[in-house]
Amino acid sequence: MKTSKPQRIKTICPYCGCGCNIILHVQDNRVSRVTVNPNKPPNFGRFCVKGASSHVFISHPDRLRTPLIRKGRKFVQVSWDEALSLVAQRFLEIKDKYGPDSIGSLGSAKCTNEENYLIQKFMRAVIGTNNVDHCARLCHSSTVAGLIAALGSGAMTNSIAEIEKADVILVTGSNTPENHPIIAMKIWDVITNKGKKLMVVDPRMMGLASYADIWLNPRPGTDVAWLNGMMHIIIAEDLWDKTYVLQRTENFGALKEVVKRYTPELVEKITGIPANDLIKAARLYAQAERACIIYAMGITQHVSGTDNVKAIANLAMLCGNVGIEGGGVNPLRGQNNVQGACDMGVLPNVLPGYQSLSHVSVIHKFEEAWKVKLPRNPGLTATEMLEAARQGKIKALYIIGDNPLVSGPDLKQVEDSLKGLDFLVVQDIFLTETAKLATAVLPAVSFAEKDGTFTNTERRIQMITEAVPPQGDAKPDWKIICELAQRMGYNMNYKSPKNIMEEIANLTPIYGGIHYSRLEKMGLQWPCPDKNHPGTPYLHKDRFTRGLGLFQPVEFMPSAELPDKDYPFILSTGRVLYHYNTGTMSRRTQILKEKYPEALMEINPKDAMELGIEDKSLVEVCSRRGRVTVRVRITDISPPGVVFIPFHFREAAANLLTIAALDPISKIPEYKVCAVSIKQVESASQT
Repeated sequence: MKTSKPQRIKTICPYCGCGCNIILHVQDNRVSRVTVNPNKPPNFGRFCVKGASSHVFISHPDRLRTPLIRKGRKFVQVSWDEALSLVAQRFLEIKDKYGPDSIGSLGSAKCTNEENYLIQKFMRAVIGTNNVDHCARLCHSSTVAGLIAALGSGAMTNSIAEIEKADVILVTGSNTPENHPIIAMKIWDVITNKGKKLMVVDPRMMGLASYADIWLNPRPGTDVAWLNGMMHIIIAEDLWDKTYVLQRTENFGALKEVVKRYTPELVEKITGIPANDLIKAARLYAQAERACIIYAMGITQHVSGTDNVKAIANLAMLCGNVGIEGGGVNPLRGQNNVQGACDMGVLPNVLPGYQSLSHVSVIHKFEEAWKVKLPRNPGLTATEMLEAARQGKIKALYIIGDNPLVSGPDLKQVEDSLKGLDFLVVQDIFLTETAKLATAVLPAVSFAEKDGTFTNTERRIQMITEAVPPQGDAKPDWKIICELAQRMGYNMNYKSPKNIMEEIANLTPIYGGIHYSRLEKMGLQWPCPDKNHPGTPYLHKDRFTRGLGLFQPVEFMPSAELPDKDYPFILSTGRVLYHYNTGTMSRRTQILKEKYPEALMEINPKDAMELGIEDKSLVEVCSRRGRVTVRVRITDISPPGVVFIPFHFREAAANLLTIAALDPISKIPEYKVCAVSIKQVESASQT
C-alpha cells in the first residue's frame, strides 16, 4: 500500500481558552501526534497535556459518522436527506403551530466563529426568534454583563504577553495551573525570574497560592465583601489614583459612600480574612505602578456573579489600572471559542459584535443584509430556555456541541426539561448524554476536519485548518446549518468559511478588518475595525468604550444556600487539569483517563477525621436536589467545611447536587456554593 507524504498542519488547540497554536502531524489521513511552534503566540512553544493529546479523540471509534433518527426506543441510521427533511419539517410545524418563540437553540464554544455566526443567523432569520444562547451563560455571562456596564466592553482587557509587564498580579477565583496551564506558566515565569509580586485570593489553596506573596482564603461566596474592603482601605489611606478617577471615571462618590462601611474588621467577620492580611493586600495592589487582575469562574459562578465582576472593575479603575499596558481586568475564558461565540452574537440580547437589538439602525443593517424581518425582543437565556421547556413553553431545542445533561445545574430539572420537549435535535461529534435523549442526531466534525477561526481569551482571532477528511458522513456544522436553512426556505448559501467571515466583517465593526489573508502569522486581536488596523492588544487606552468608566457600587449578599445542621458542608465544583468540560473529548483520550480516571471529592483532613472518612474510600454526597457516590481525596487544598468535586464525570455528576439559583442580571447559575452532607459508604480497603 502506498503511503502518503507526512504533512504538518498548523491549527489551534480545541481545549481551553488560551488558544494555543499547535501543529498536527498527518499521514494517510490520520493525525499521529501534536507538536508546537516555538515562535507563535500566545503559547510560544509550550502546551499542556491536553493539548499534546488533542489528536487522540479525532478518530475514536465512538465518533458519530451517520445521522441518527429515533424510532421507538432505538436510534436508526438514516441518510442526510431523511434526517434534514425531518428536522426542517418539524421545525416548520412547531413554528407554525406555536410561534417562533417556542423554539430555542444552544450554540457552542467548540464551534468556529463562522459556525456560531450561522447558528444565531439561523435562529433569527430562519426561525424568527432571539432564543439563542450558549455555554457562556454558565461560565462568563456575568463577566459580559458586569464589564459592559462598567467599561463598555465585556472581554479580557489586556493580553497574555502583558502579564510580564505587571508589577503585581492579582489572581482570584481561578485555578490557573489546572484550567489555563499556559497562562499559569507565564505567571510562574514572571514571579520567579522577574521578581514580580503575586497575590492569590481563593478559598482553595490551588497551585499558585504556594508561590504567592500574599494568599487570602475567603469563605466561598464572599468576594464582594473583600473587594469592597480593599477599596475601603485604599481610599482611607489615600492610595487611590485621583487624577485617573477624576479624569476618566464617573460615580466615584457613590462608590466611596458604599465601601466606607466595609472596614477590615467587618470584612473579617464576613469572609474570615484576617484584617491585617487584607490591609497588606490592599496596599500591595494599590502601590503597584501596574497591576493586573486575573479571574475566572470562582468569581462569576455565583448569584452575585455580576456584582463580583463590577467590584473587580471598581478596584481596577480606582487604582488607574485599566487602559494601561500590563494592567487590566482579565477574565480567563474556559473553552476554546467561548469568546468567539459571544462575539458572534450567540446571545439572546445582542447581535454579532454586541450590537444591541434596541438600536433601530443596527436592526435595519442586519435586515437589509439578511433580507428578512428580524425579531426585536430579547430572547431567553440558556437557563431560561430549559425552565421554559420544563413548563411546556419551549417545544423544540436545537443543541449544537453542548451537553447540558452533564454541565447544567440541578440535572434532574435539566433532564425533565429535555424529556418534556416535543422535538430535540442534537448536533455533535459524539453521542453525548444529551444526544441520547434526542429525536434527531446530526454528526458534525472535529476541529481537525474543518476550516475556520477561533477567538481566544485575549480576543485573538486565529485560523484553524482542515487536516484530515471528516469521519464517515459527518459534516462541518456550517454546512449542516446551511443545508437545513435551504430546506426551510431561506437562502443560506456559502462556499466556504472564508465567505462567511467576509460577511461577519461587513456587519460587525469590531471584526471589520478580519480577513483570512491577515490571520496566517499571529492572528489579530479585536477591535480591528478595518483592513489596515493592526488589532488591539489592550483596551480602553485613551478612553473607555462607553466613554467614562462607571463605578458601580455593590453590596455583599450571601449565597442562595448556606450550610446548616442537615447539610453542613459547602460544595464547590470545577475542573481539573486532565479533563475538559463534560469529558466528551478528554475522557476518550487514554493518557488523560489514566492520569485522572474517576471523580474525586477533595476534603480537608480535619473534616475527614471528624467524619471518620478514609482516603480513597467511597462516600455519598447529598444535597436537597440529589446524591452521588464518589471516591475521596483527603487534601489541604480544600479548607475545612468546603469540599470540591469536578463536574466532568457523568457517573458521579456533581451537577446533580448543585442549585439552580441564578444571578438576577446574567442568569448564571451558582455552581460554587451549595450545601451538602457526606457519609462514608465503603472504606478504602473494601473498594
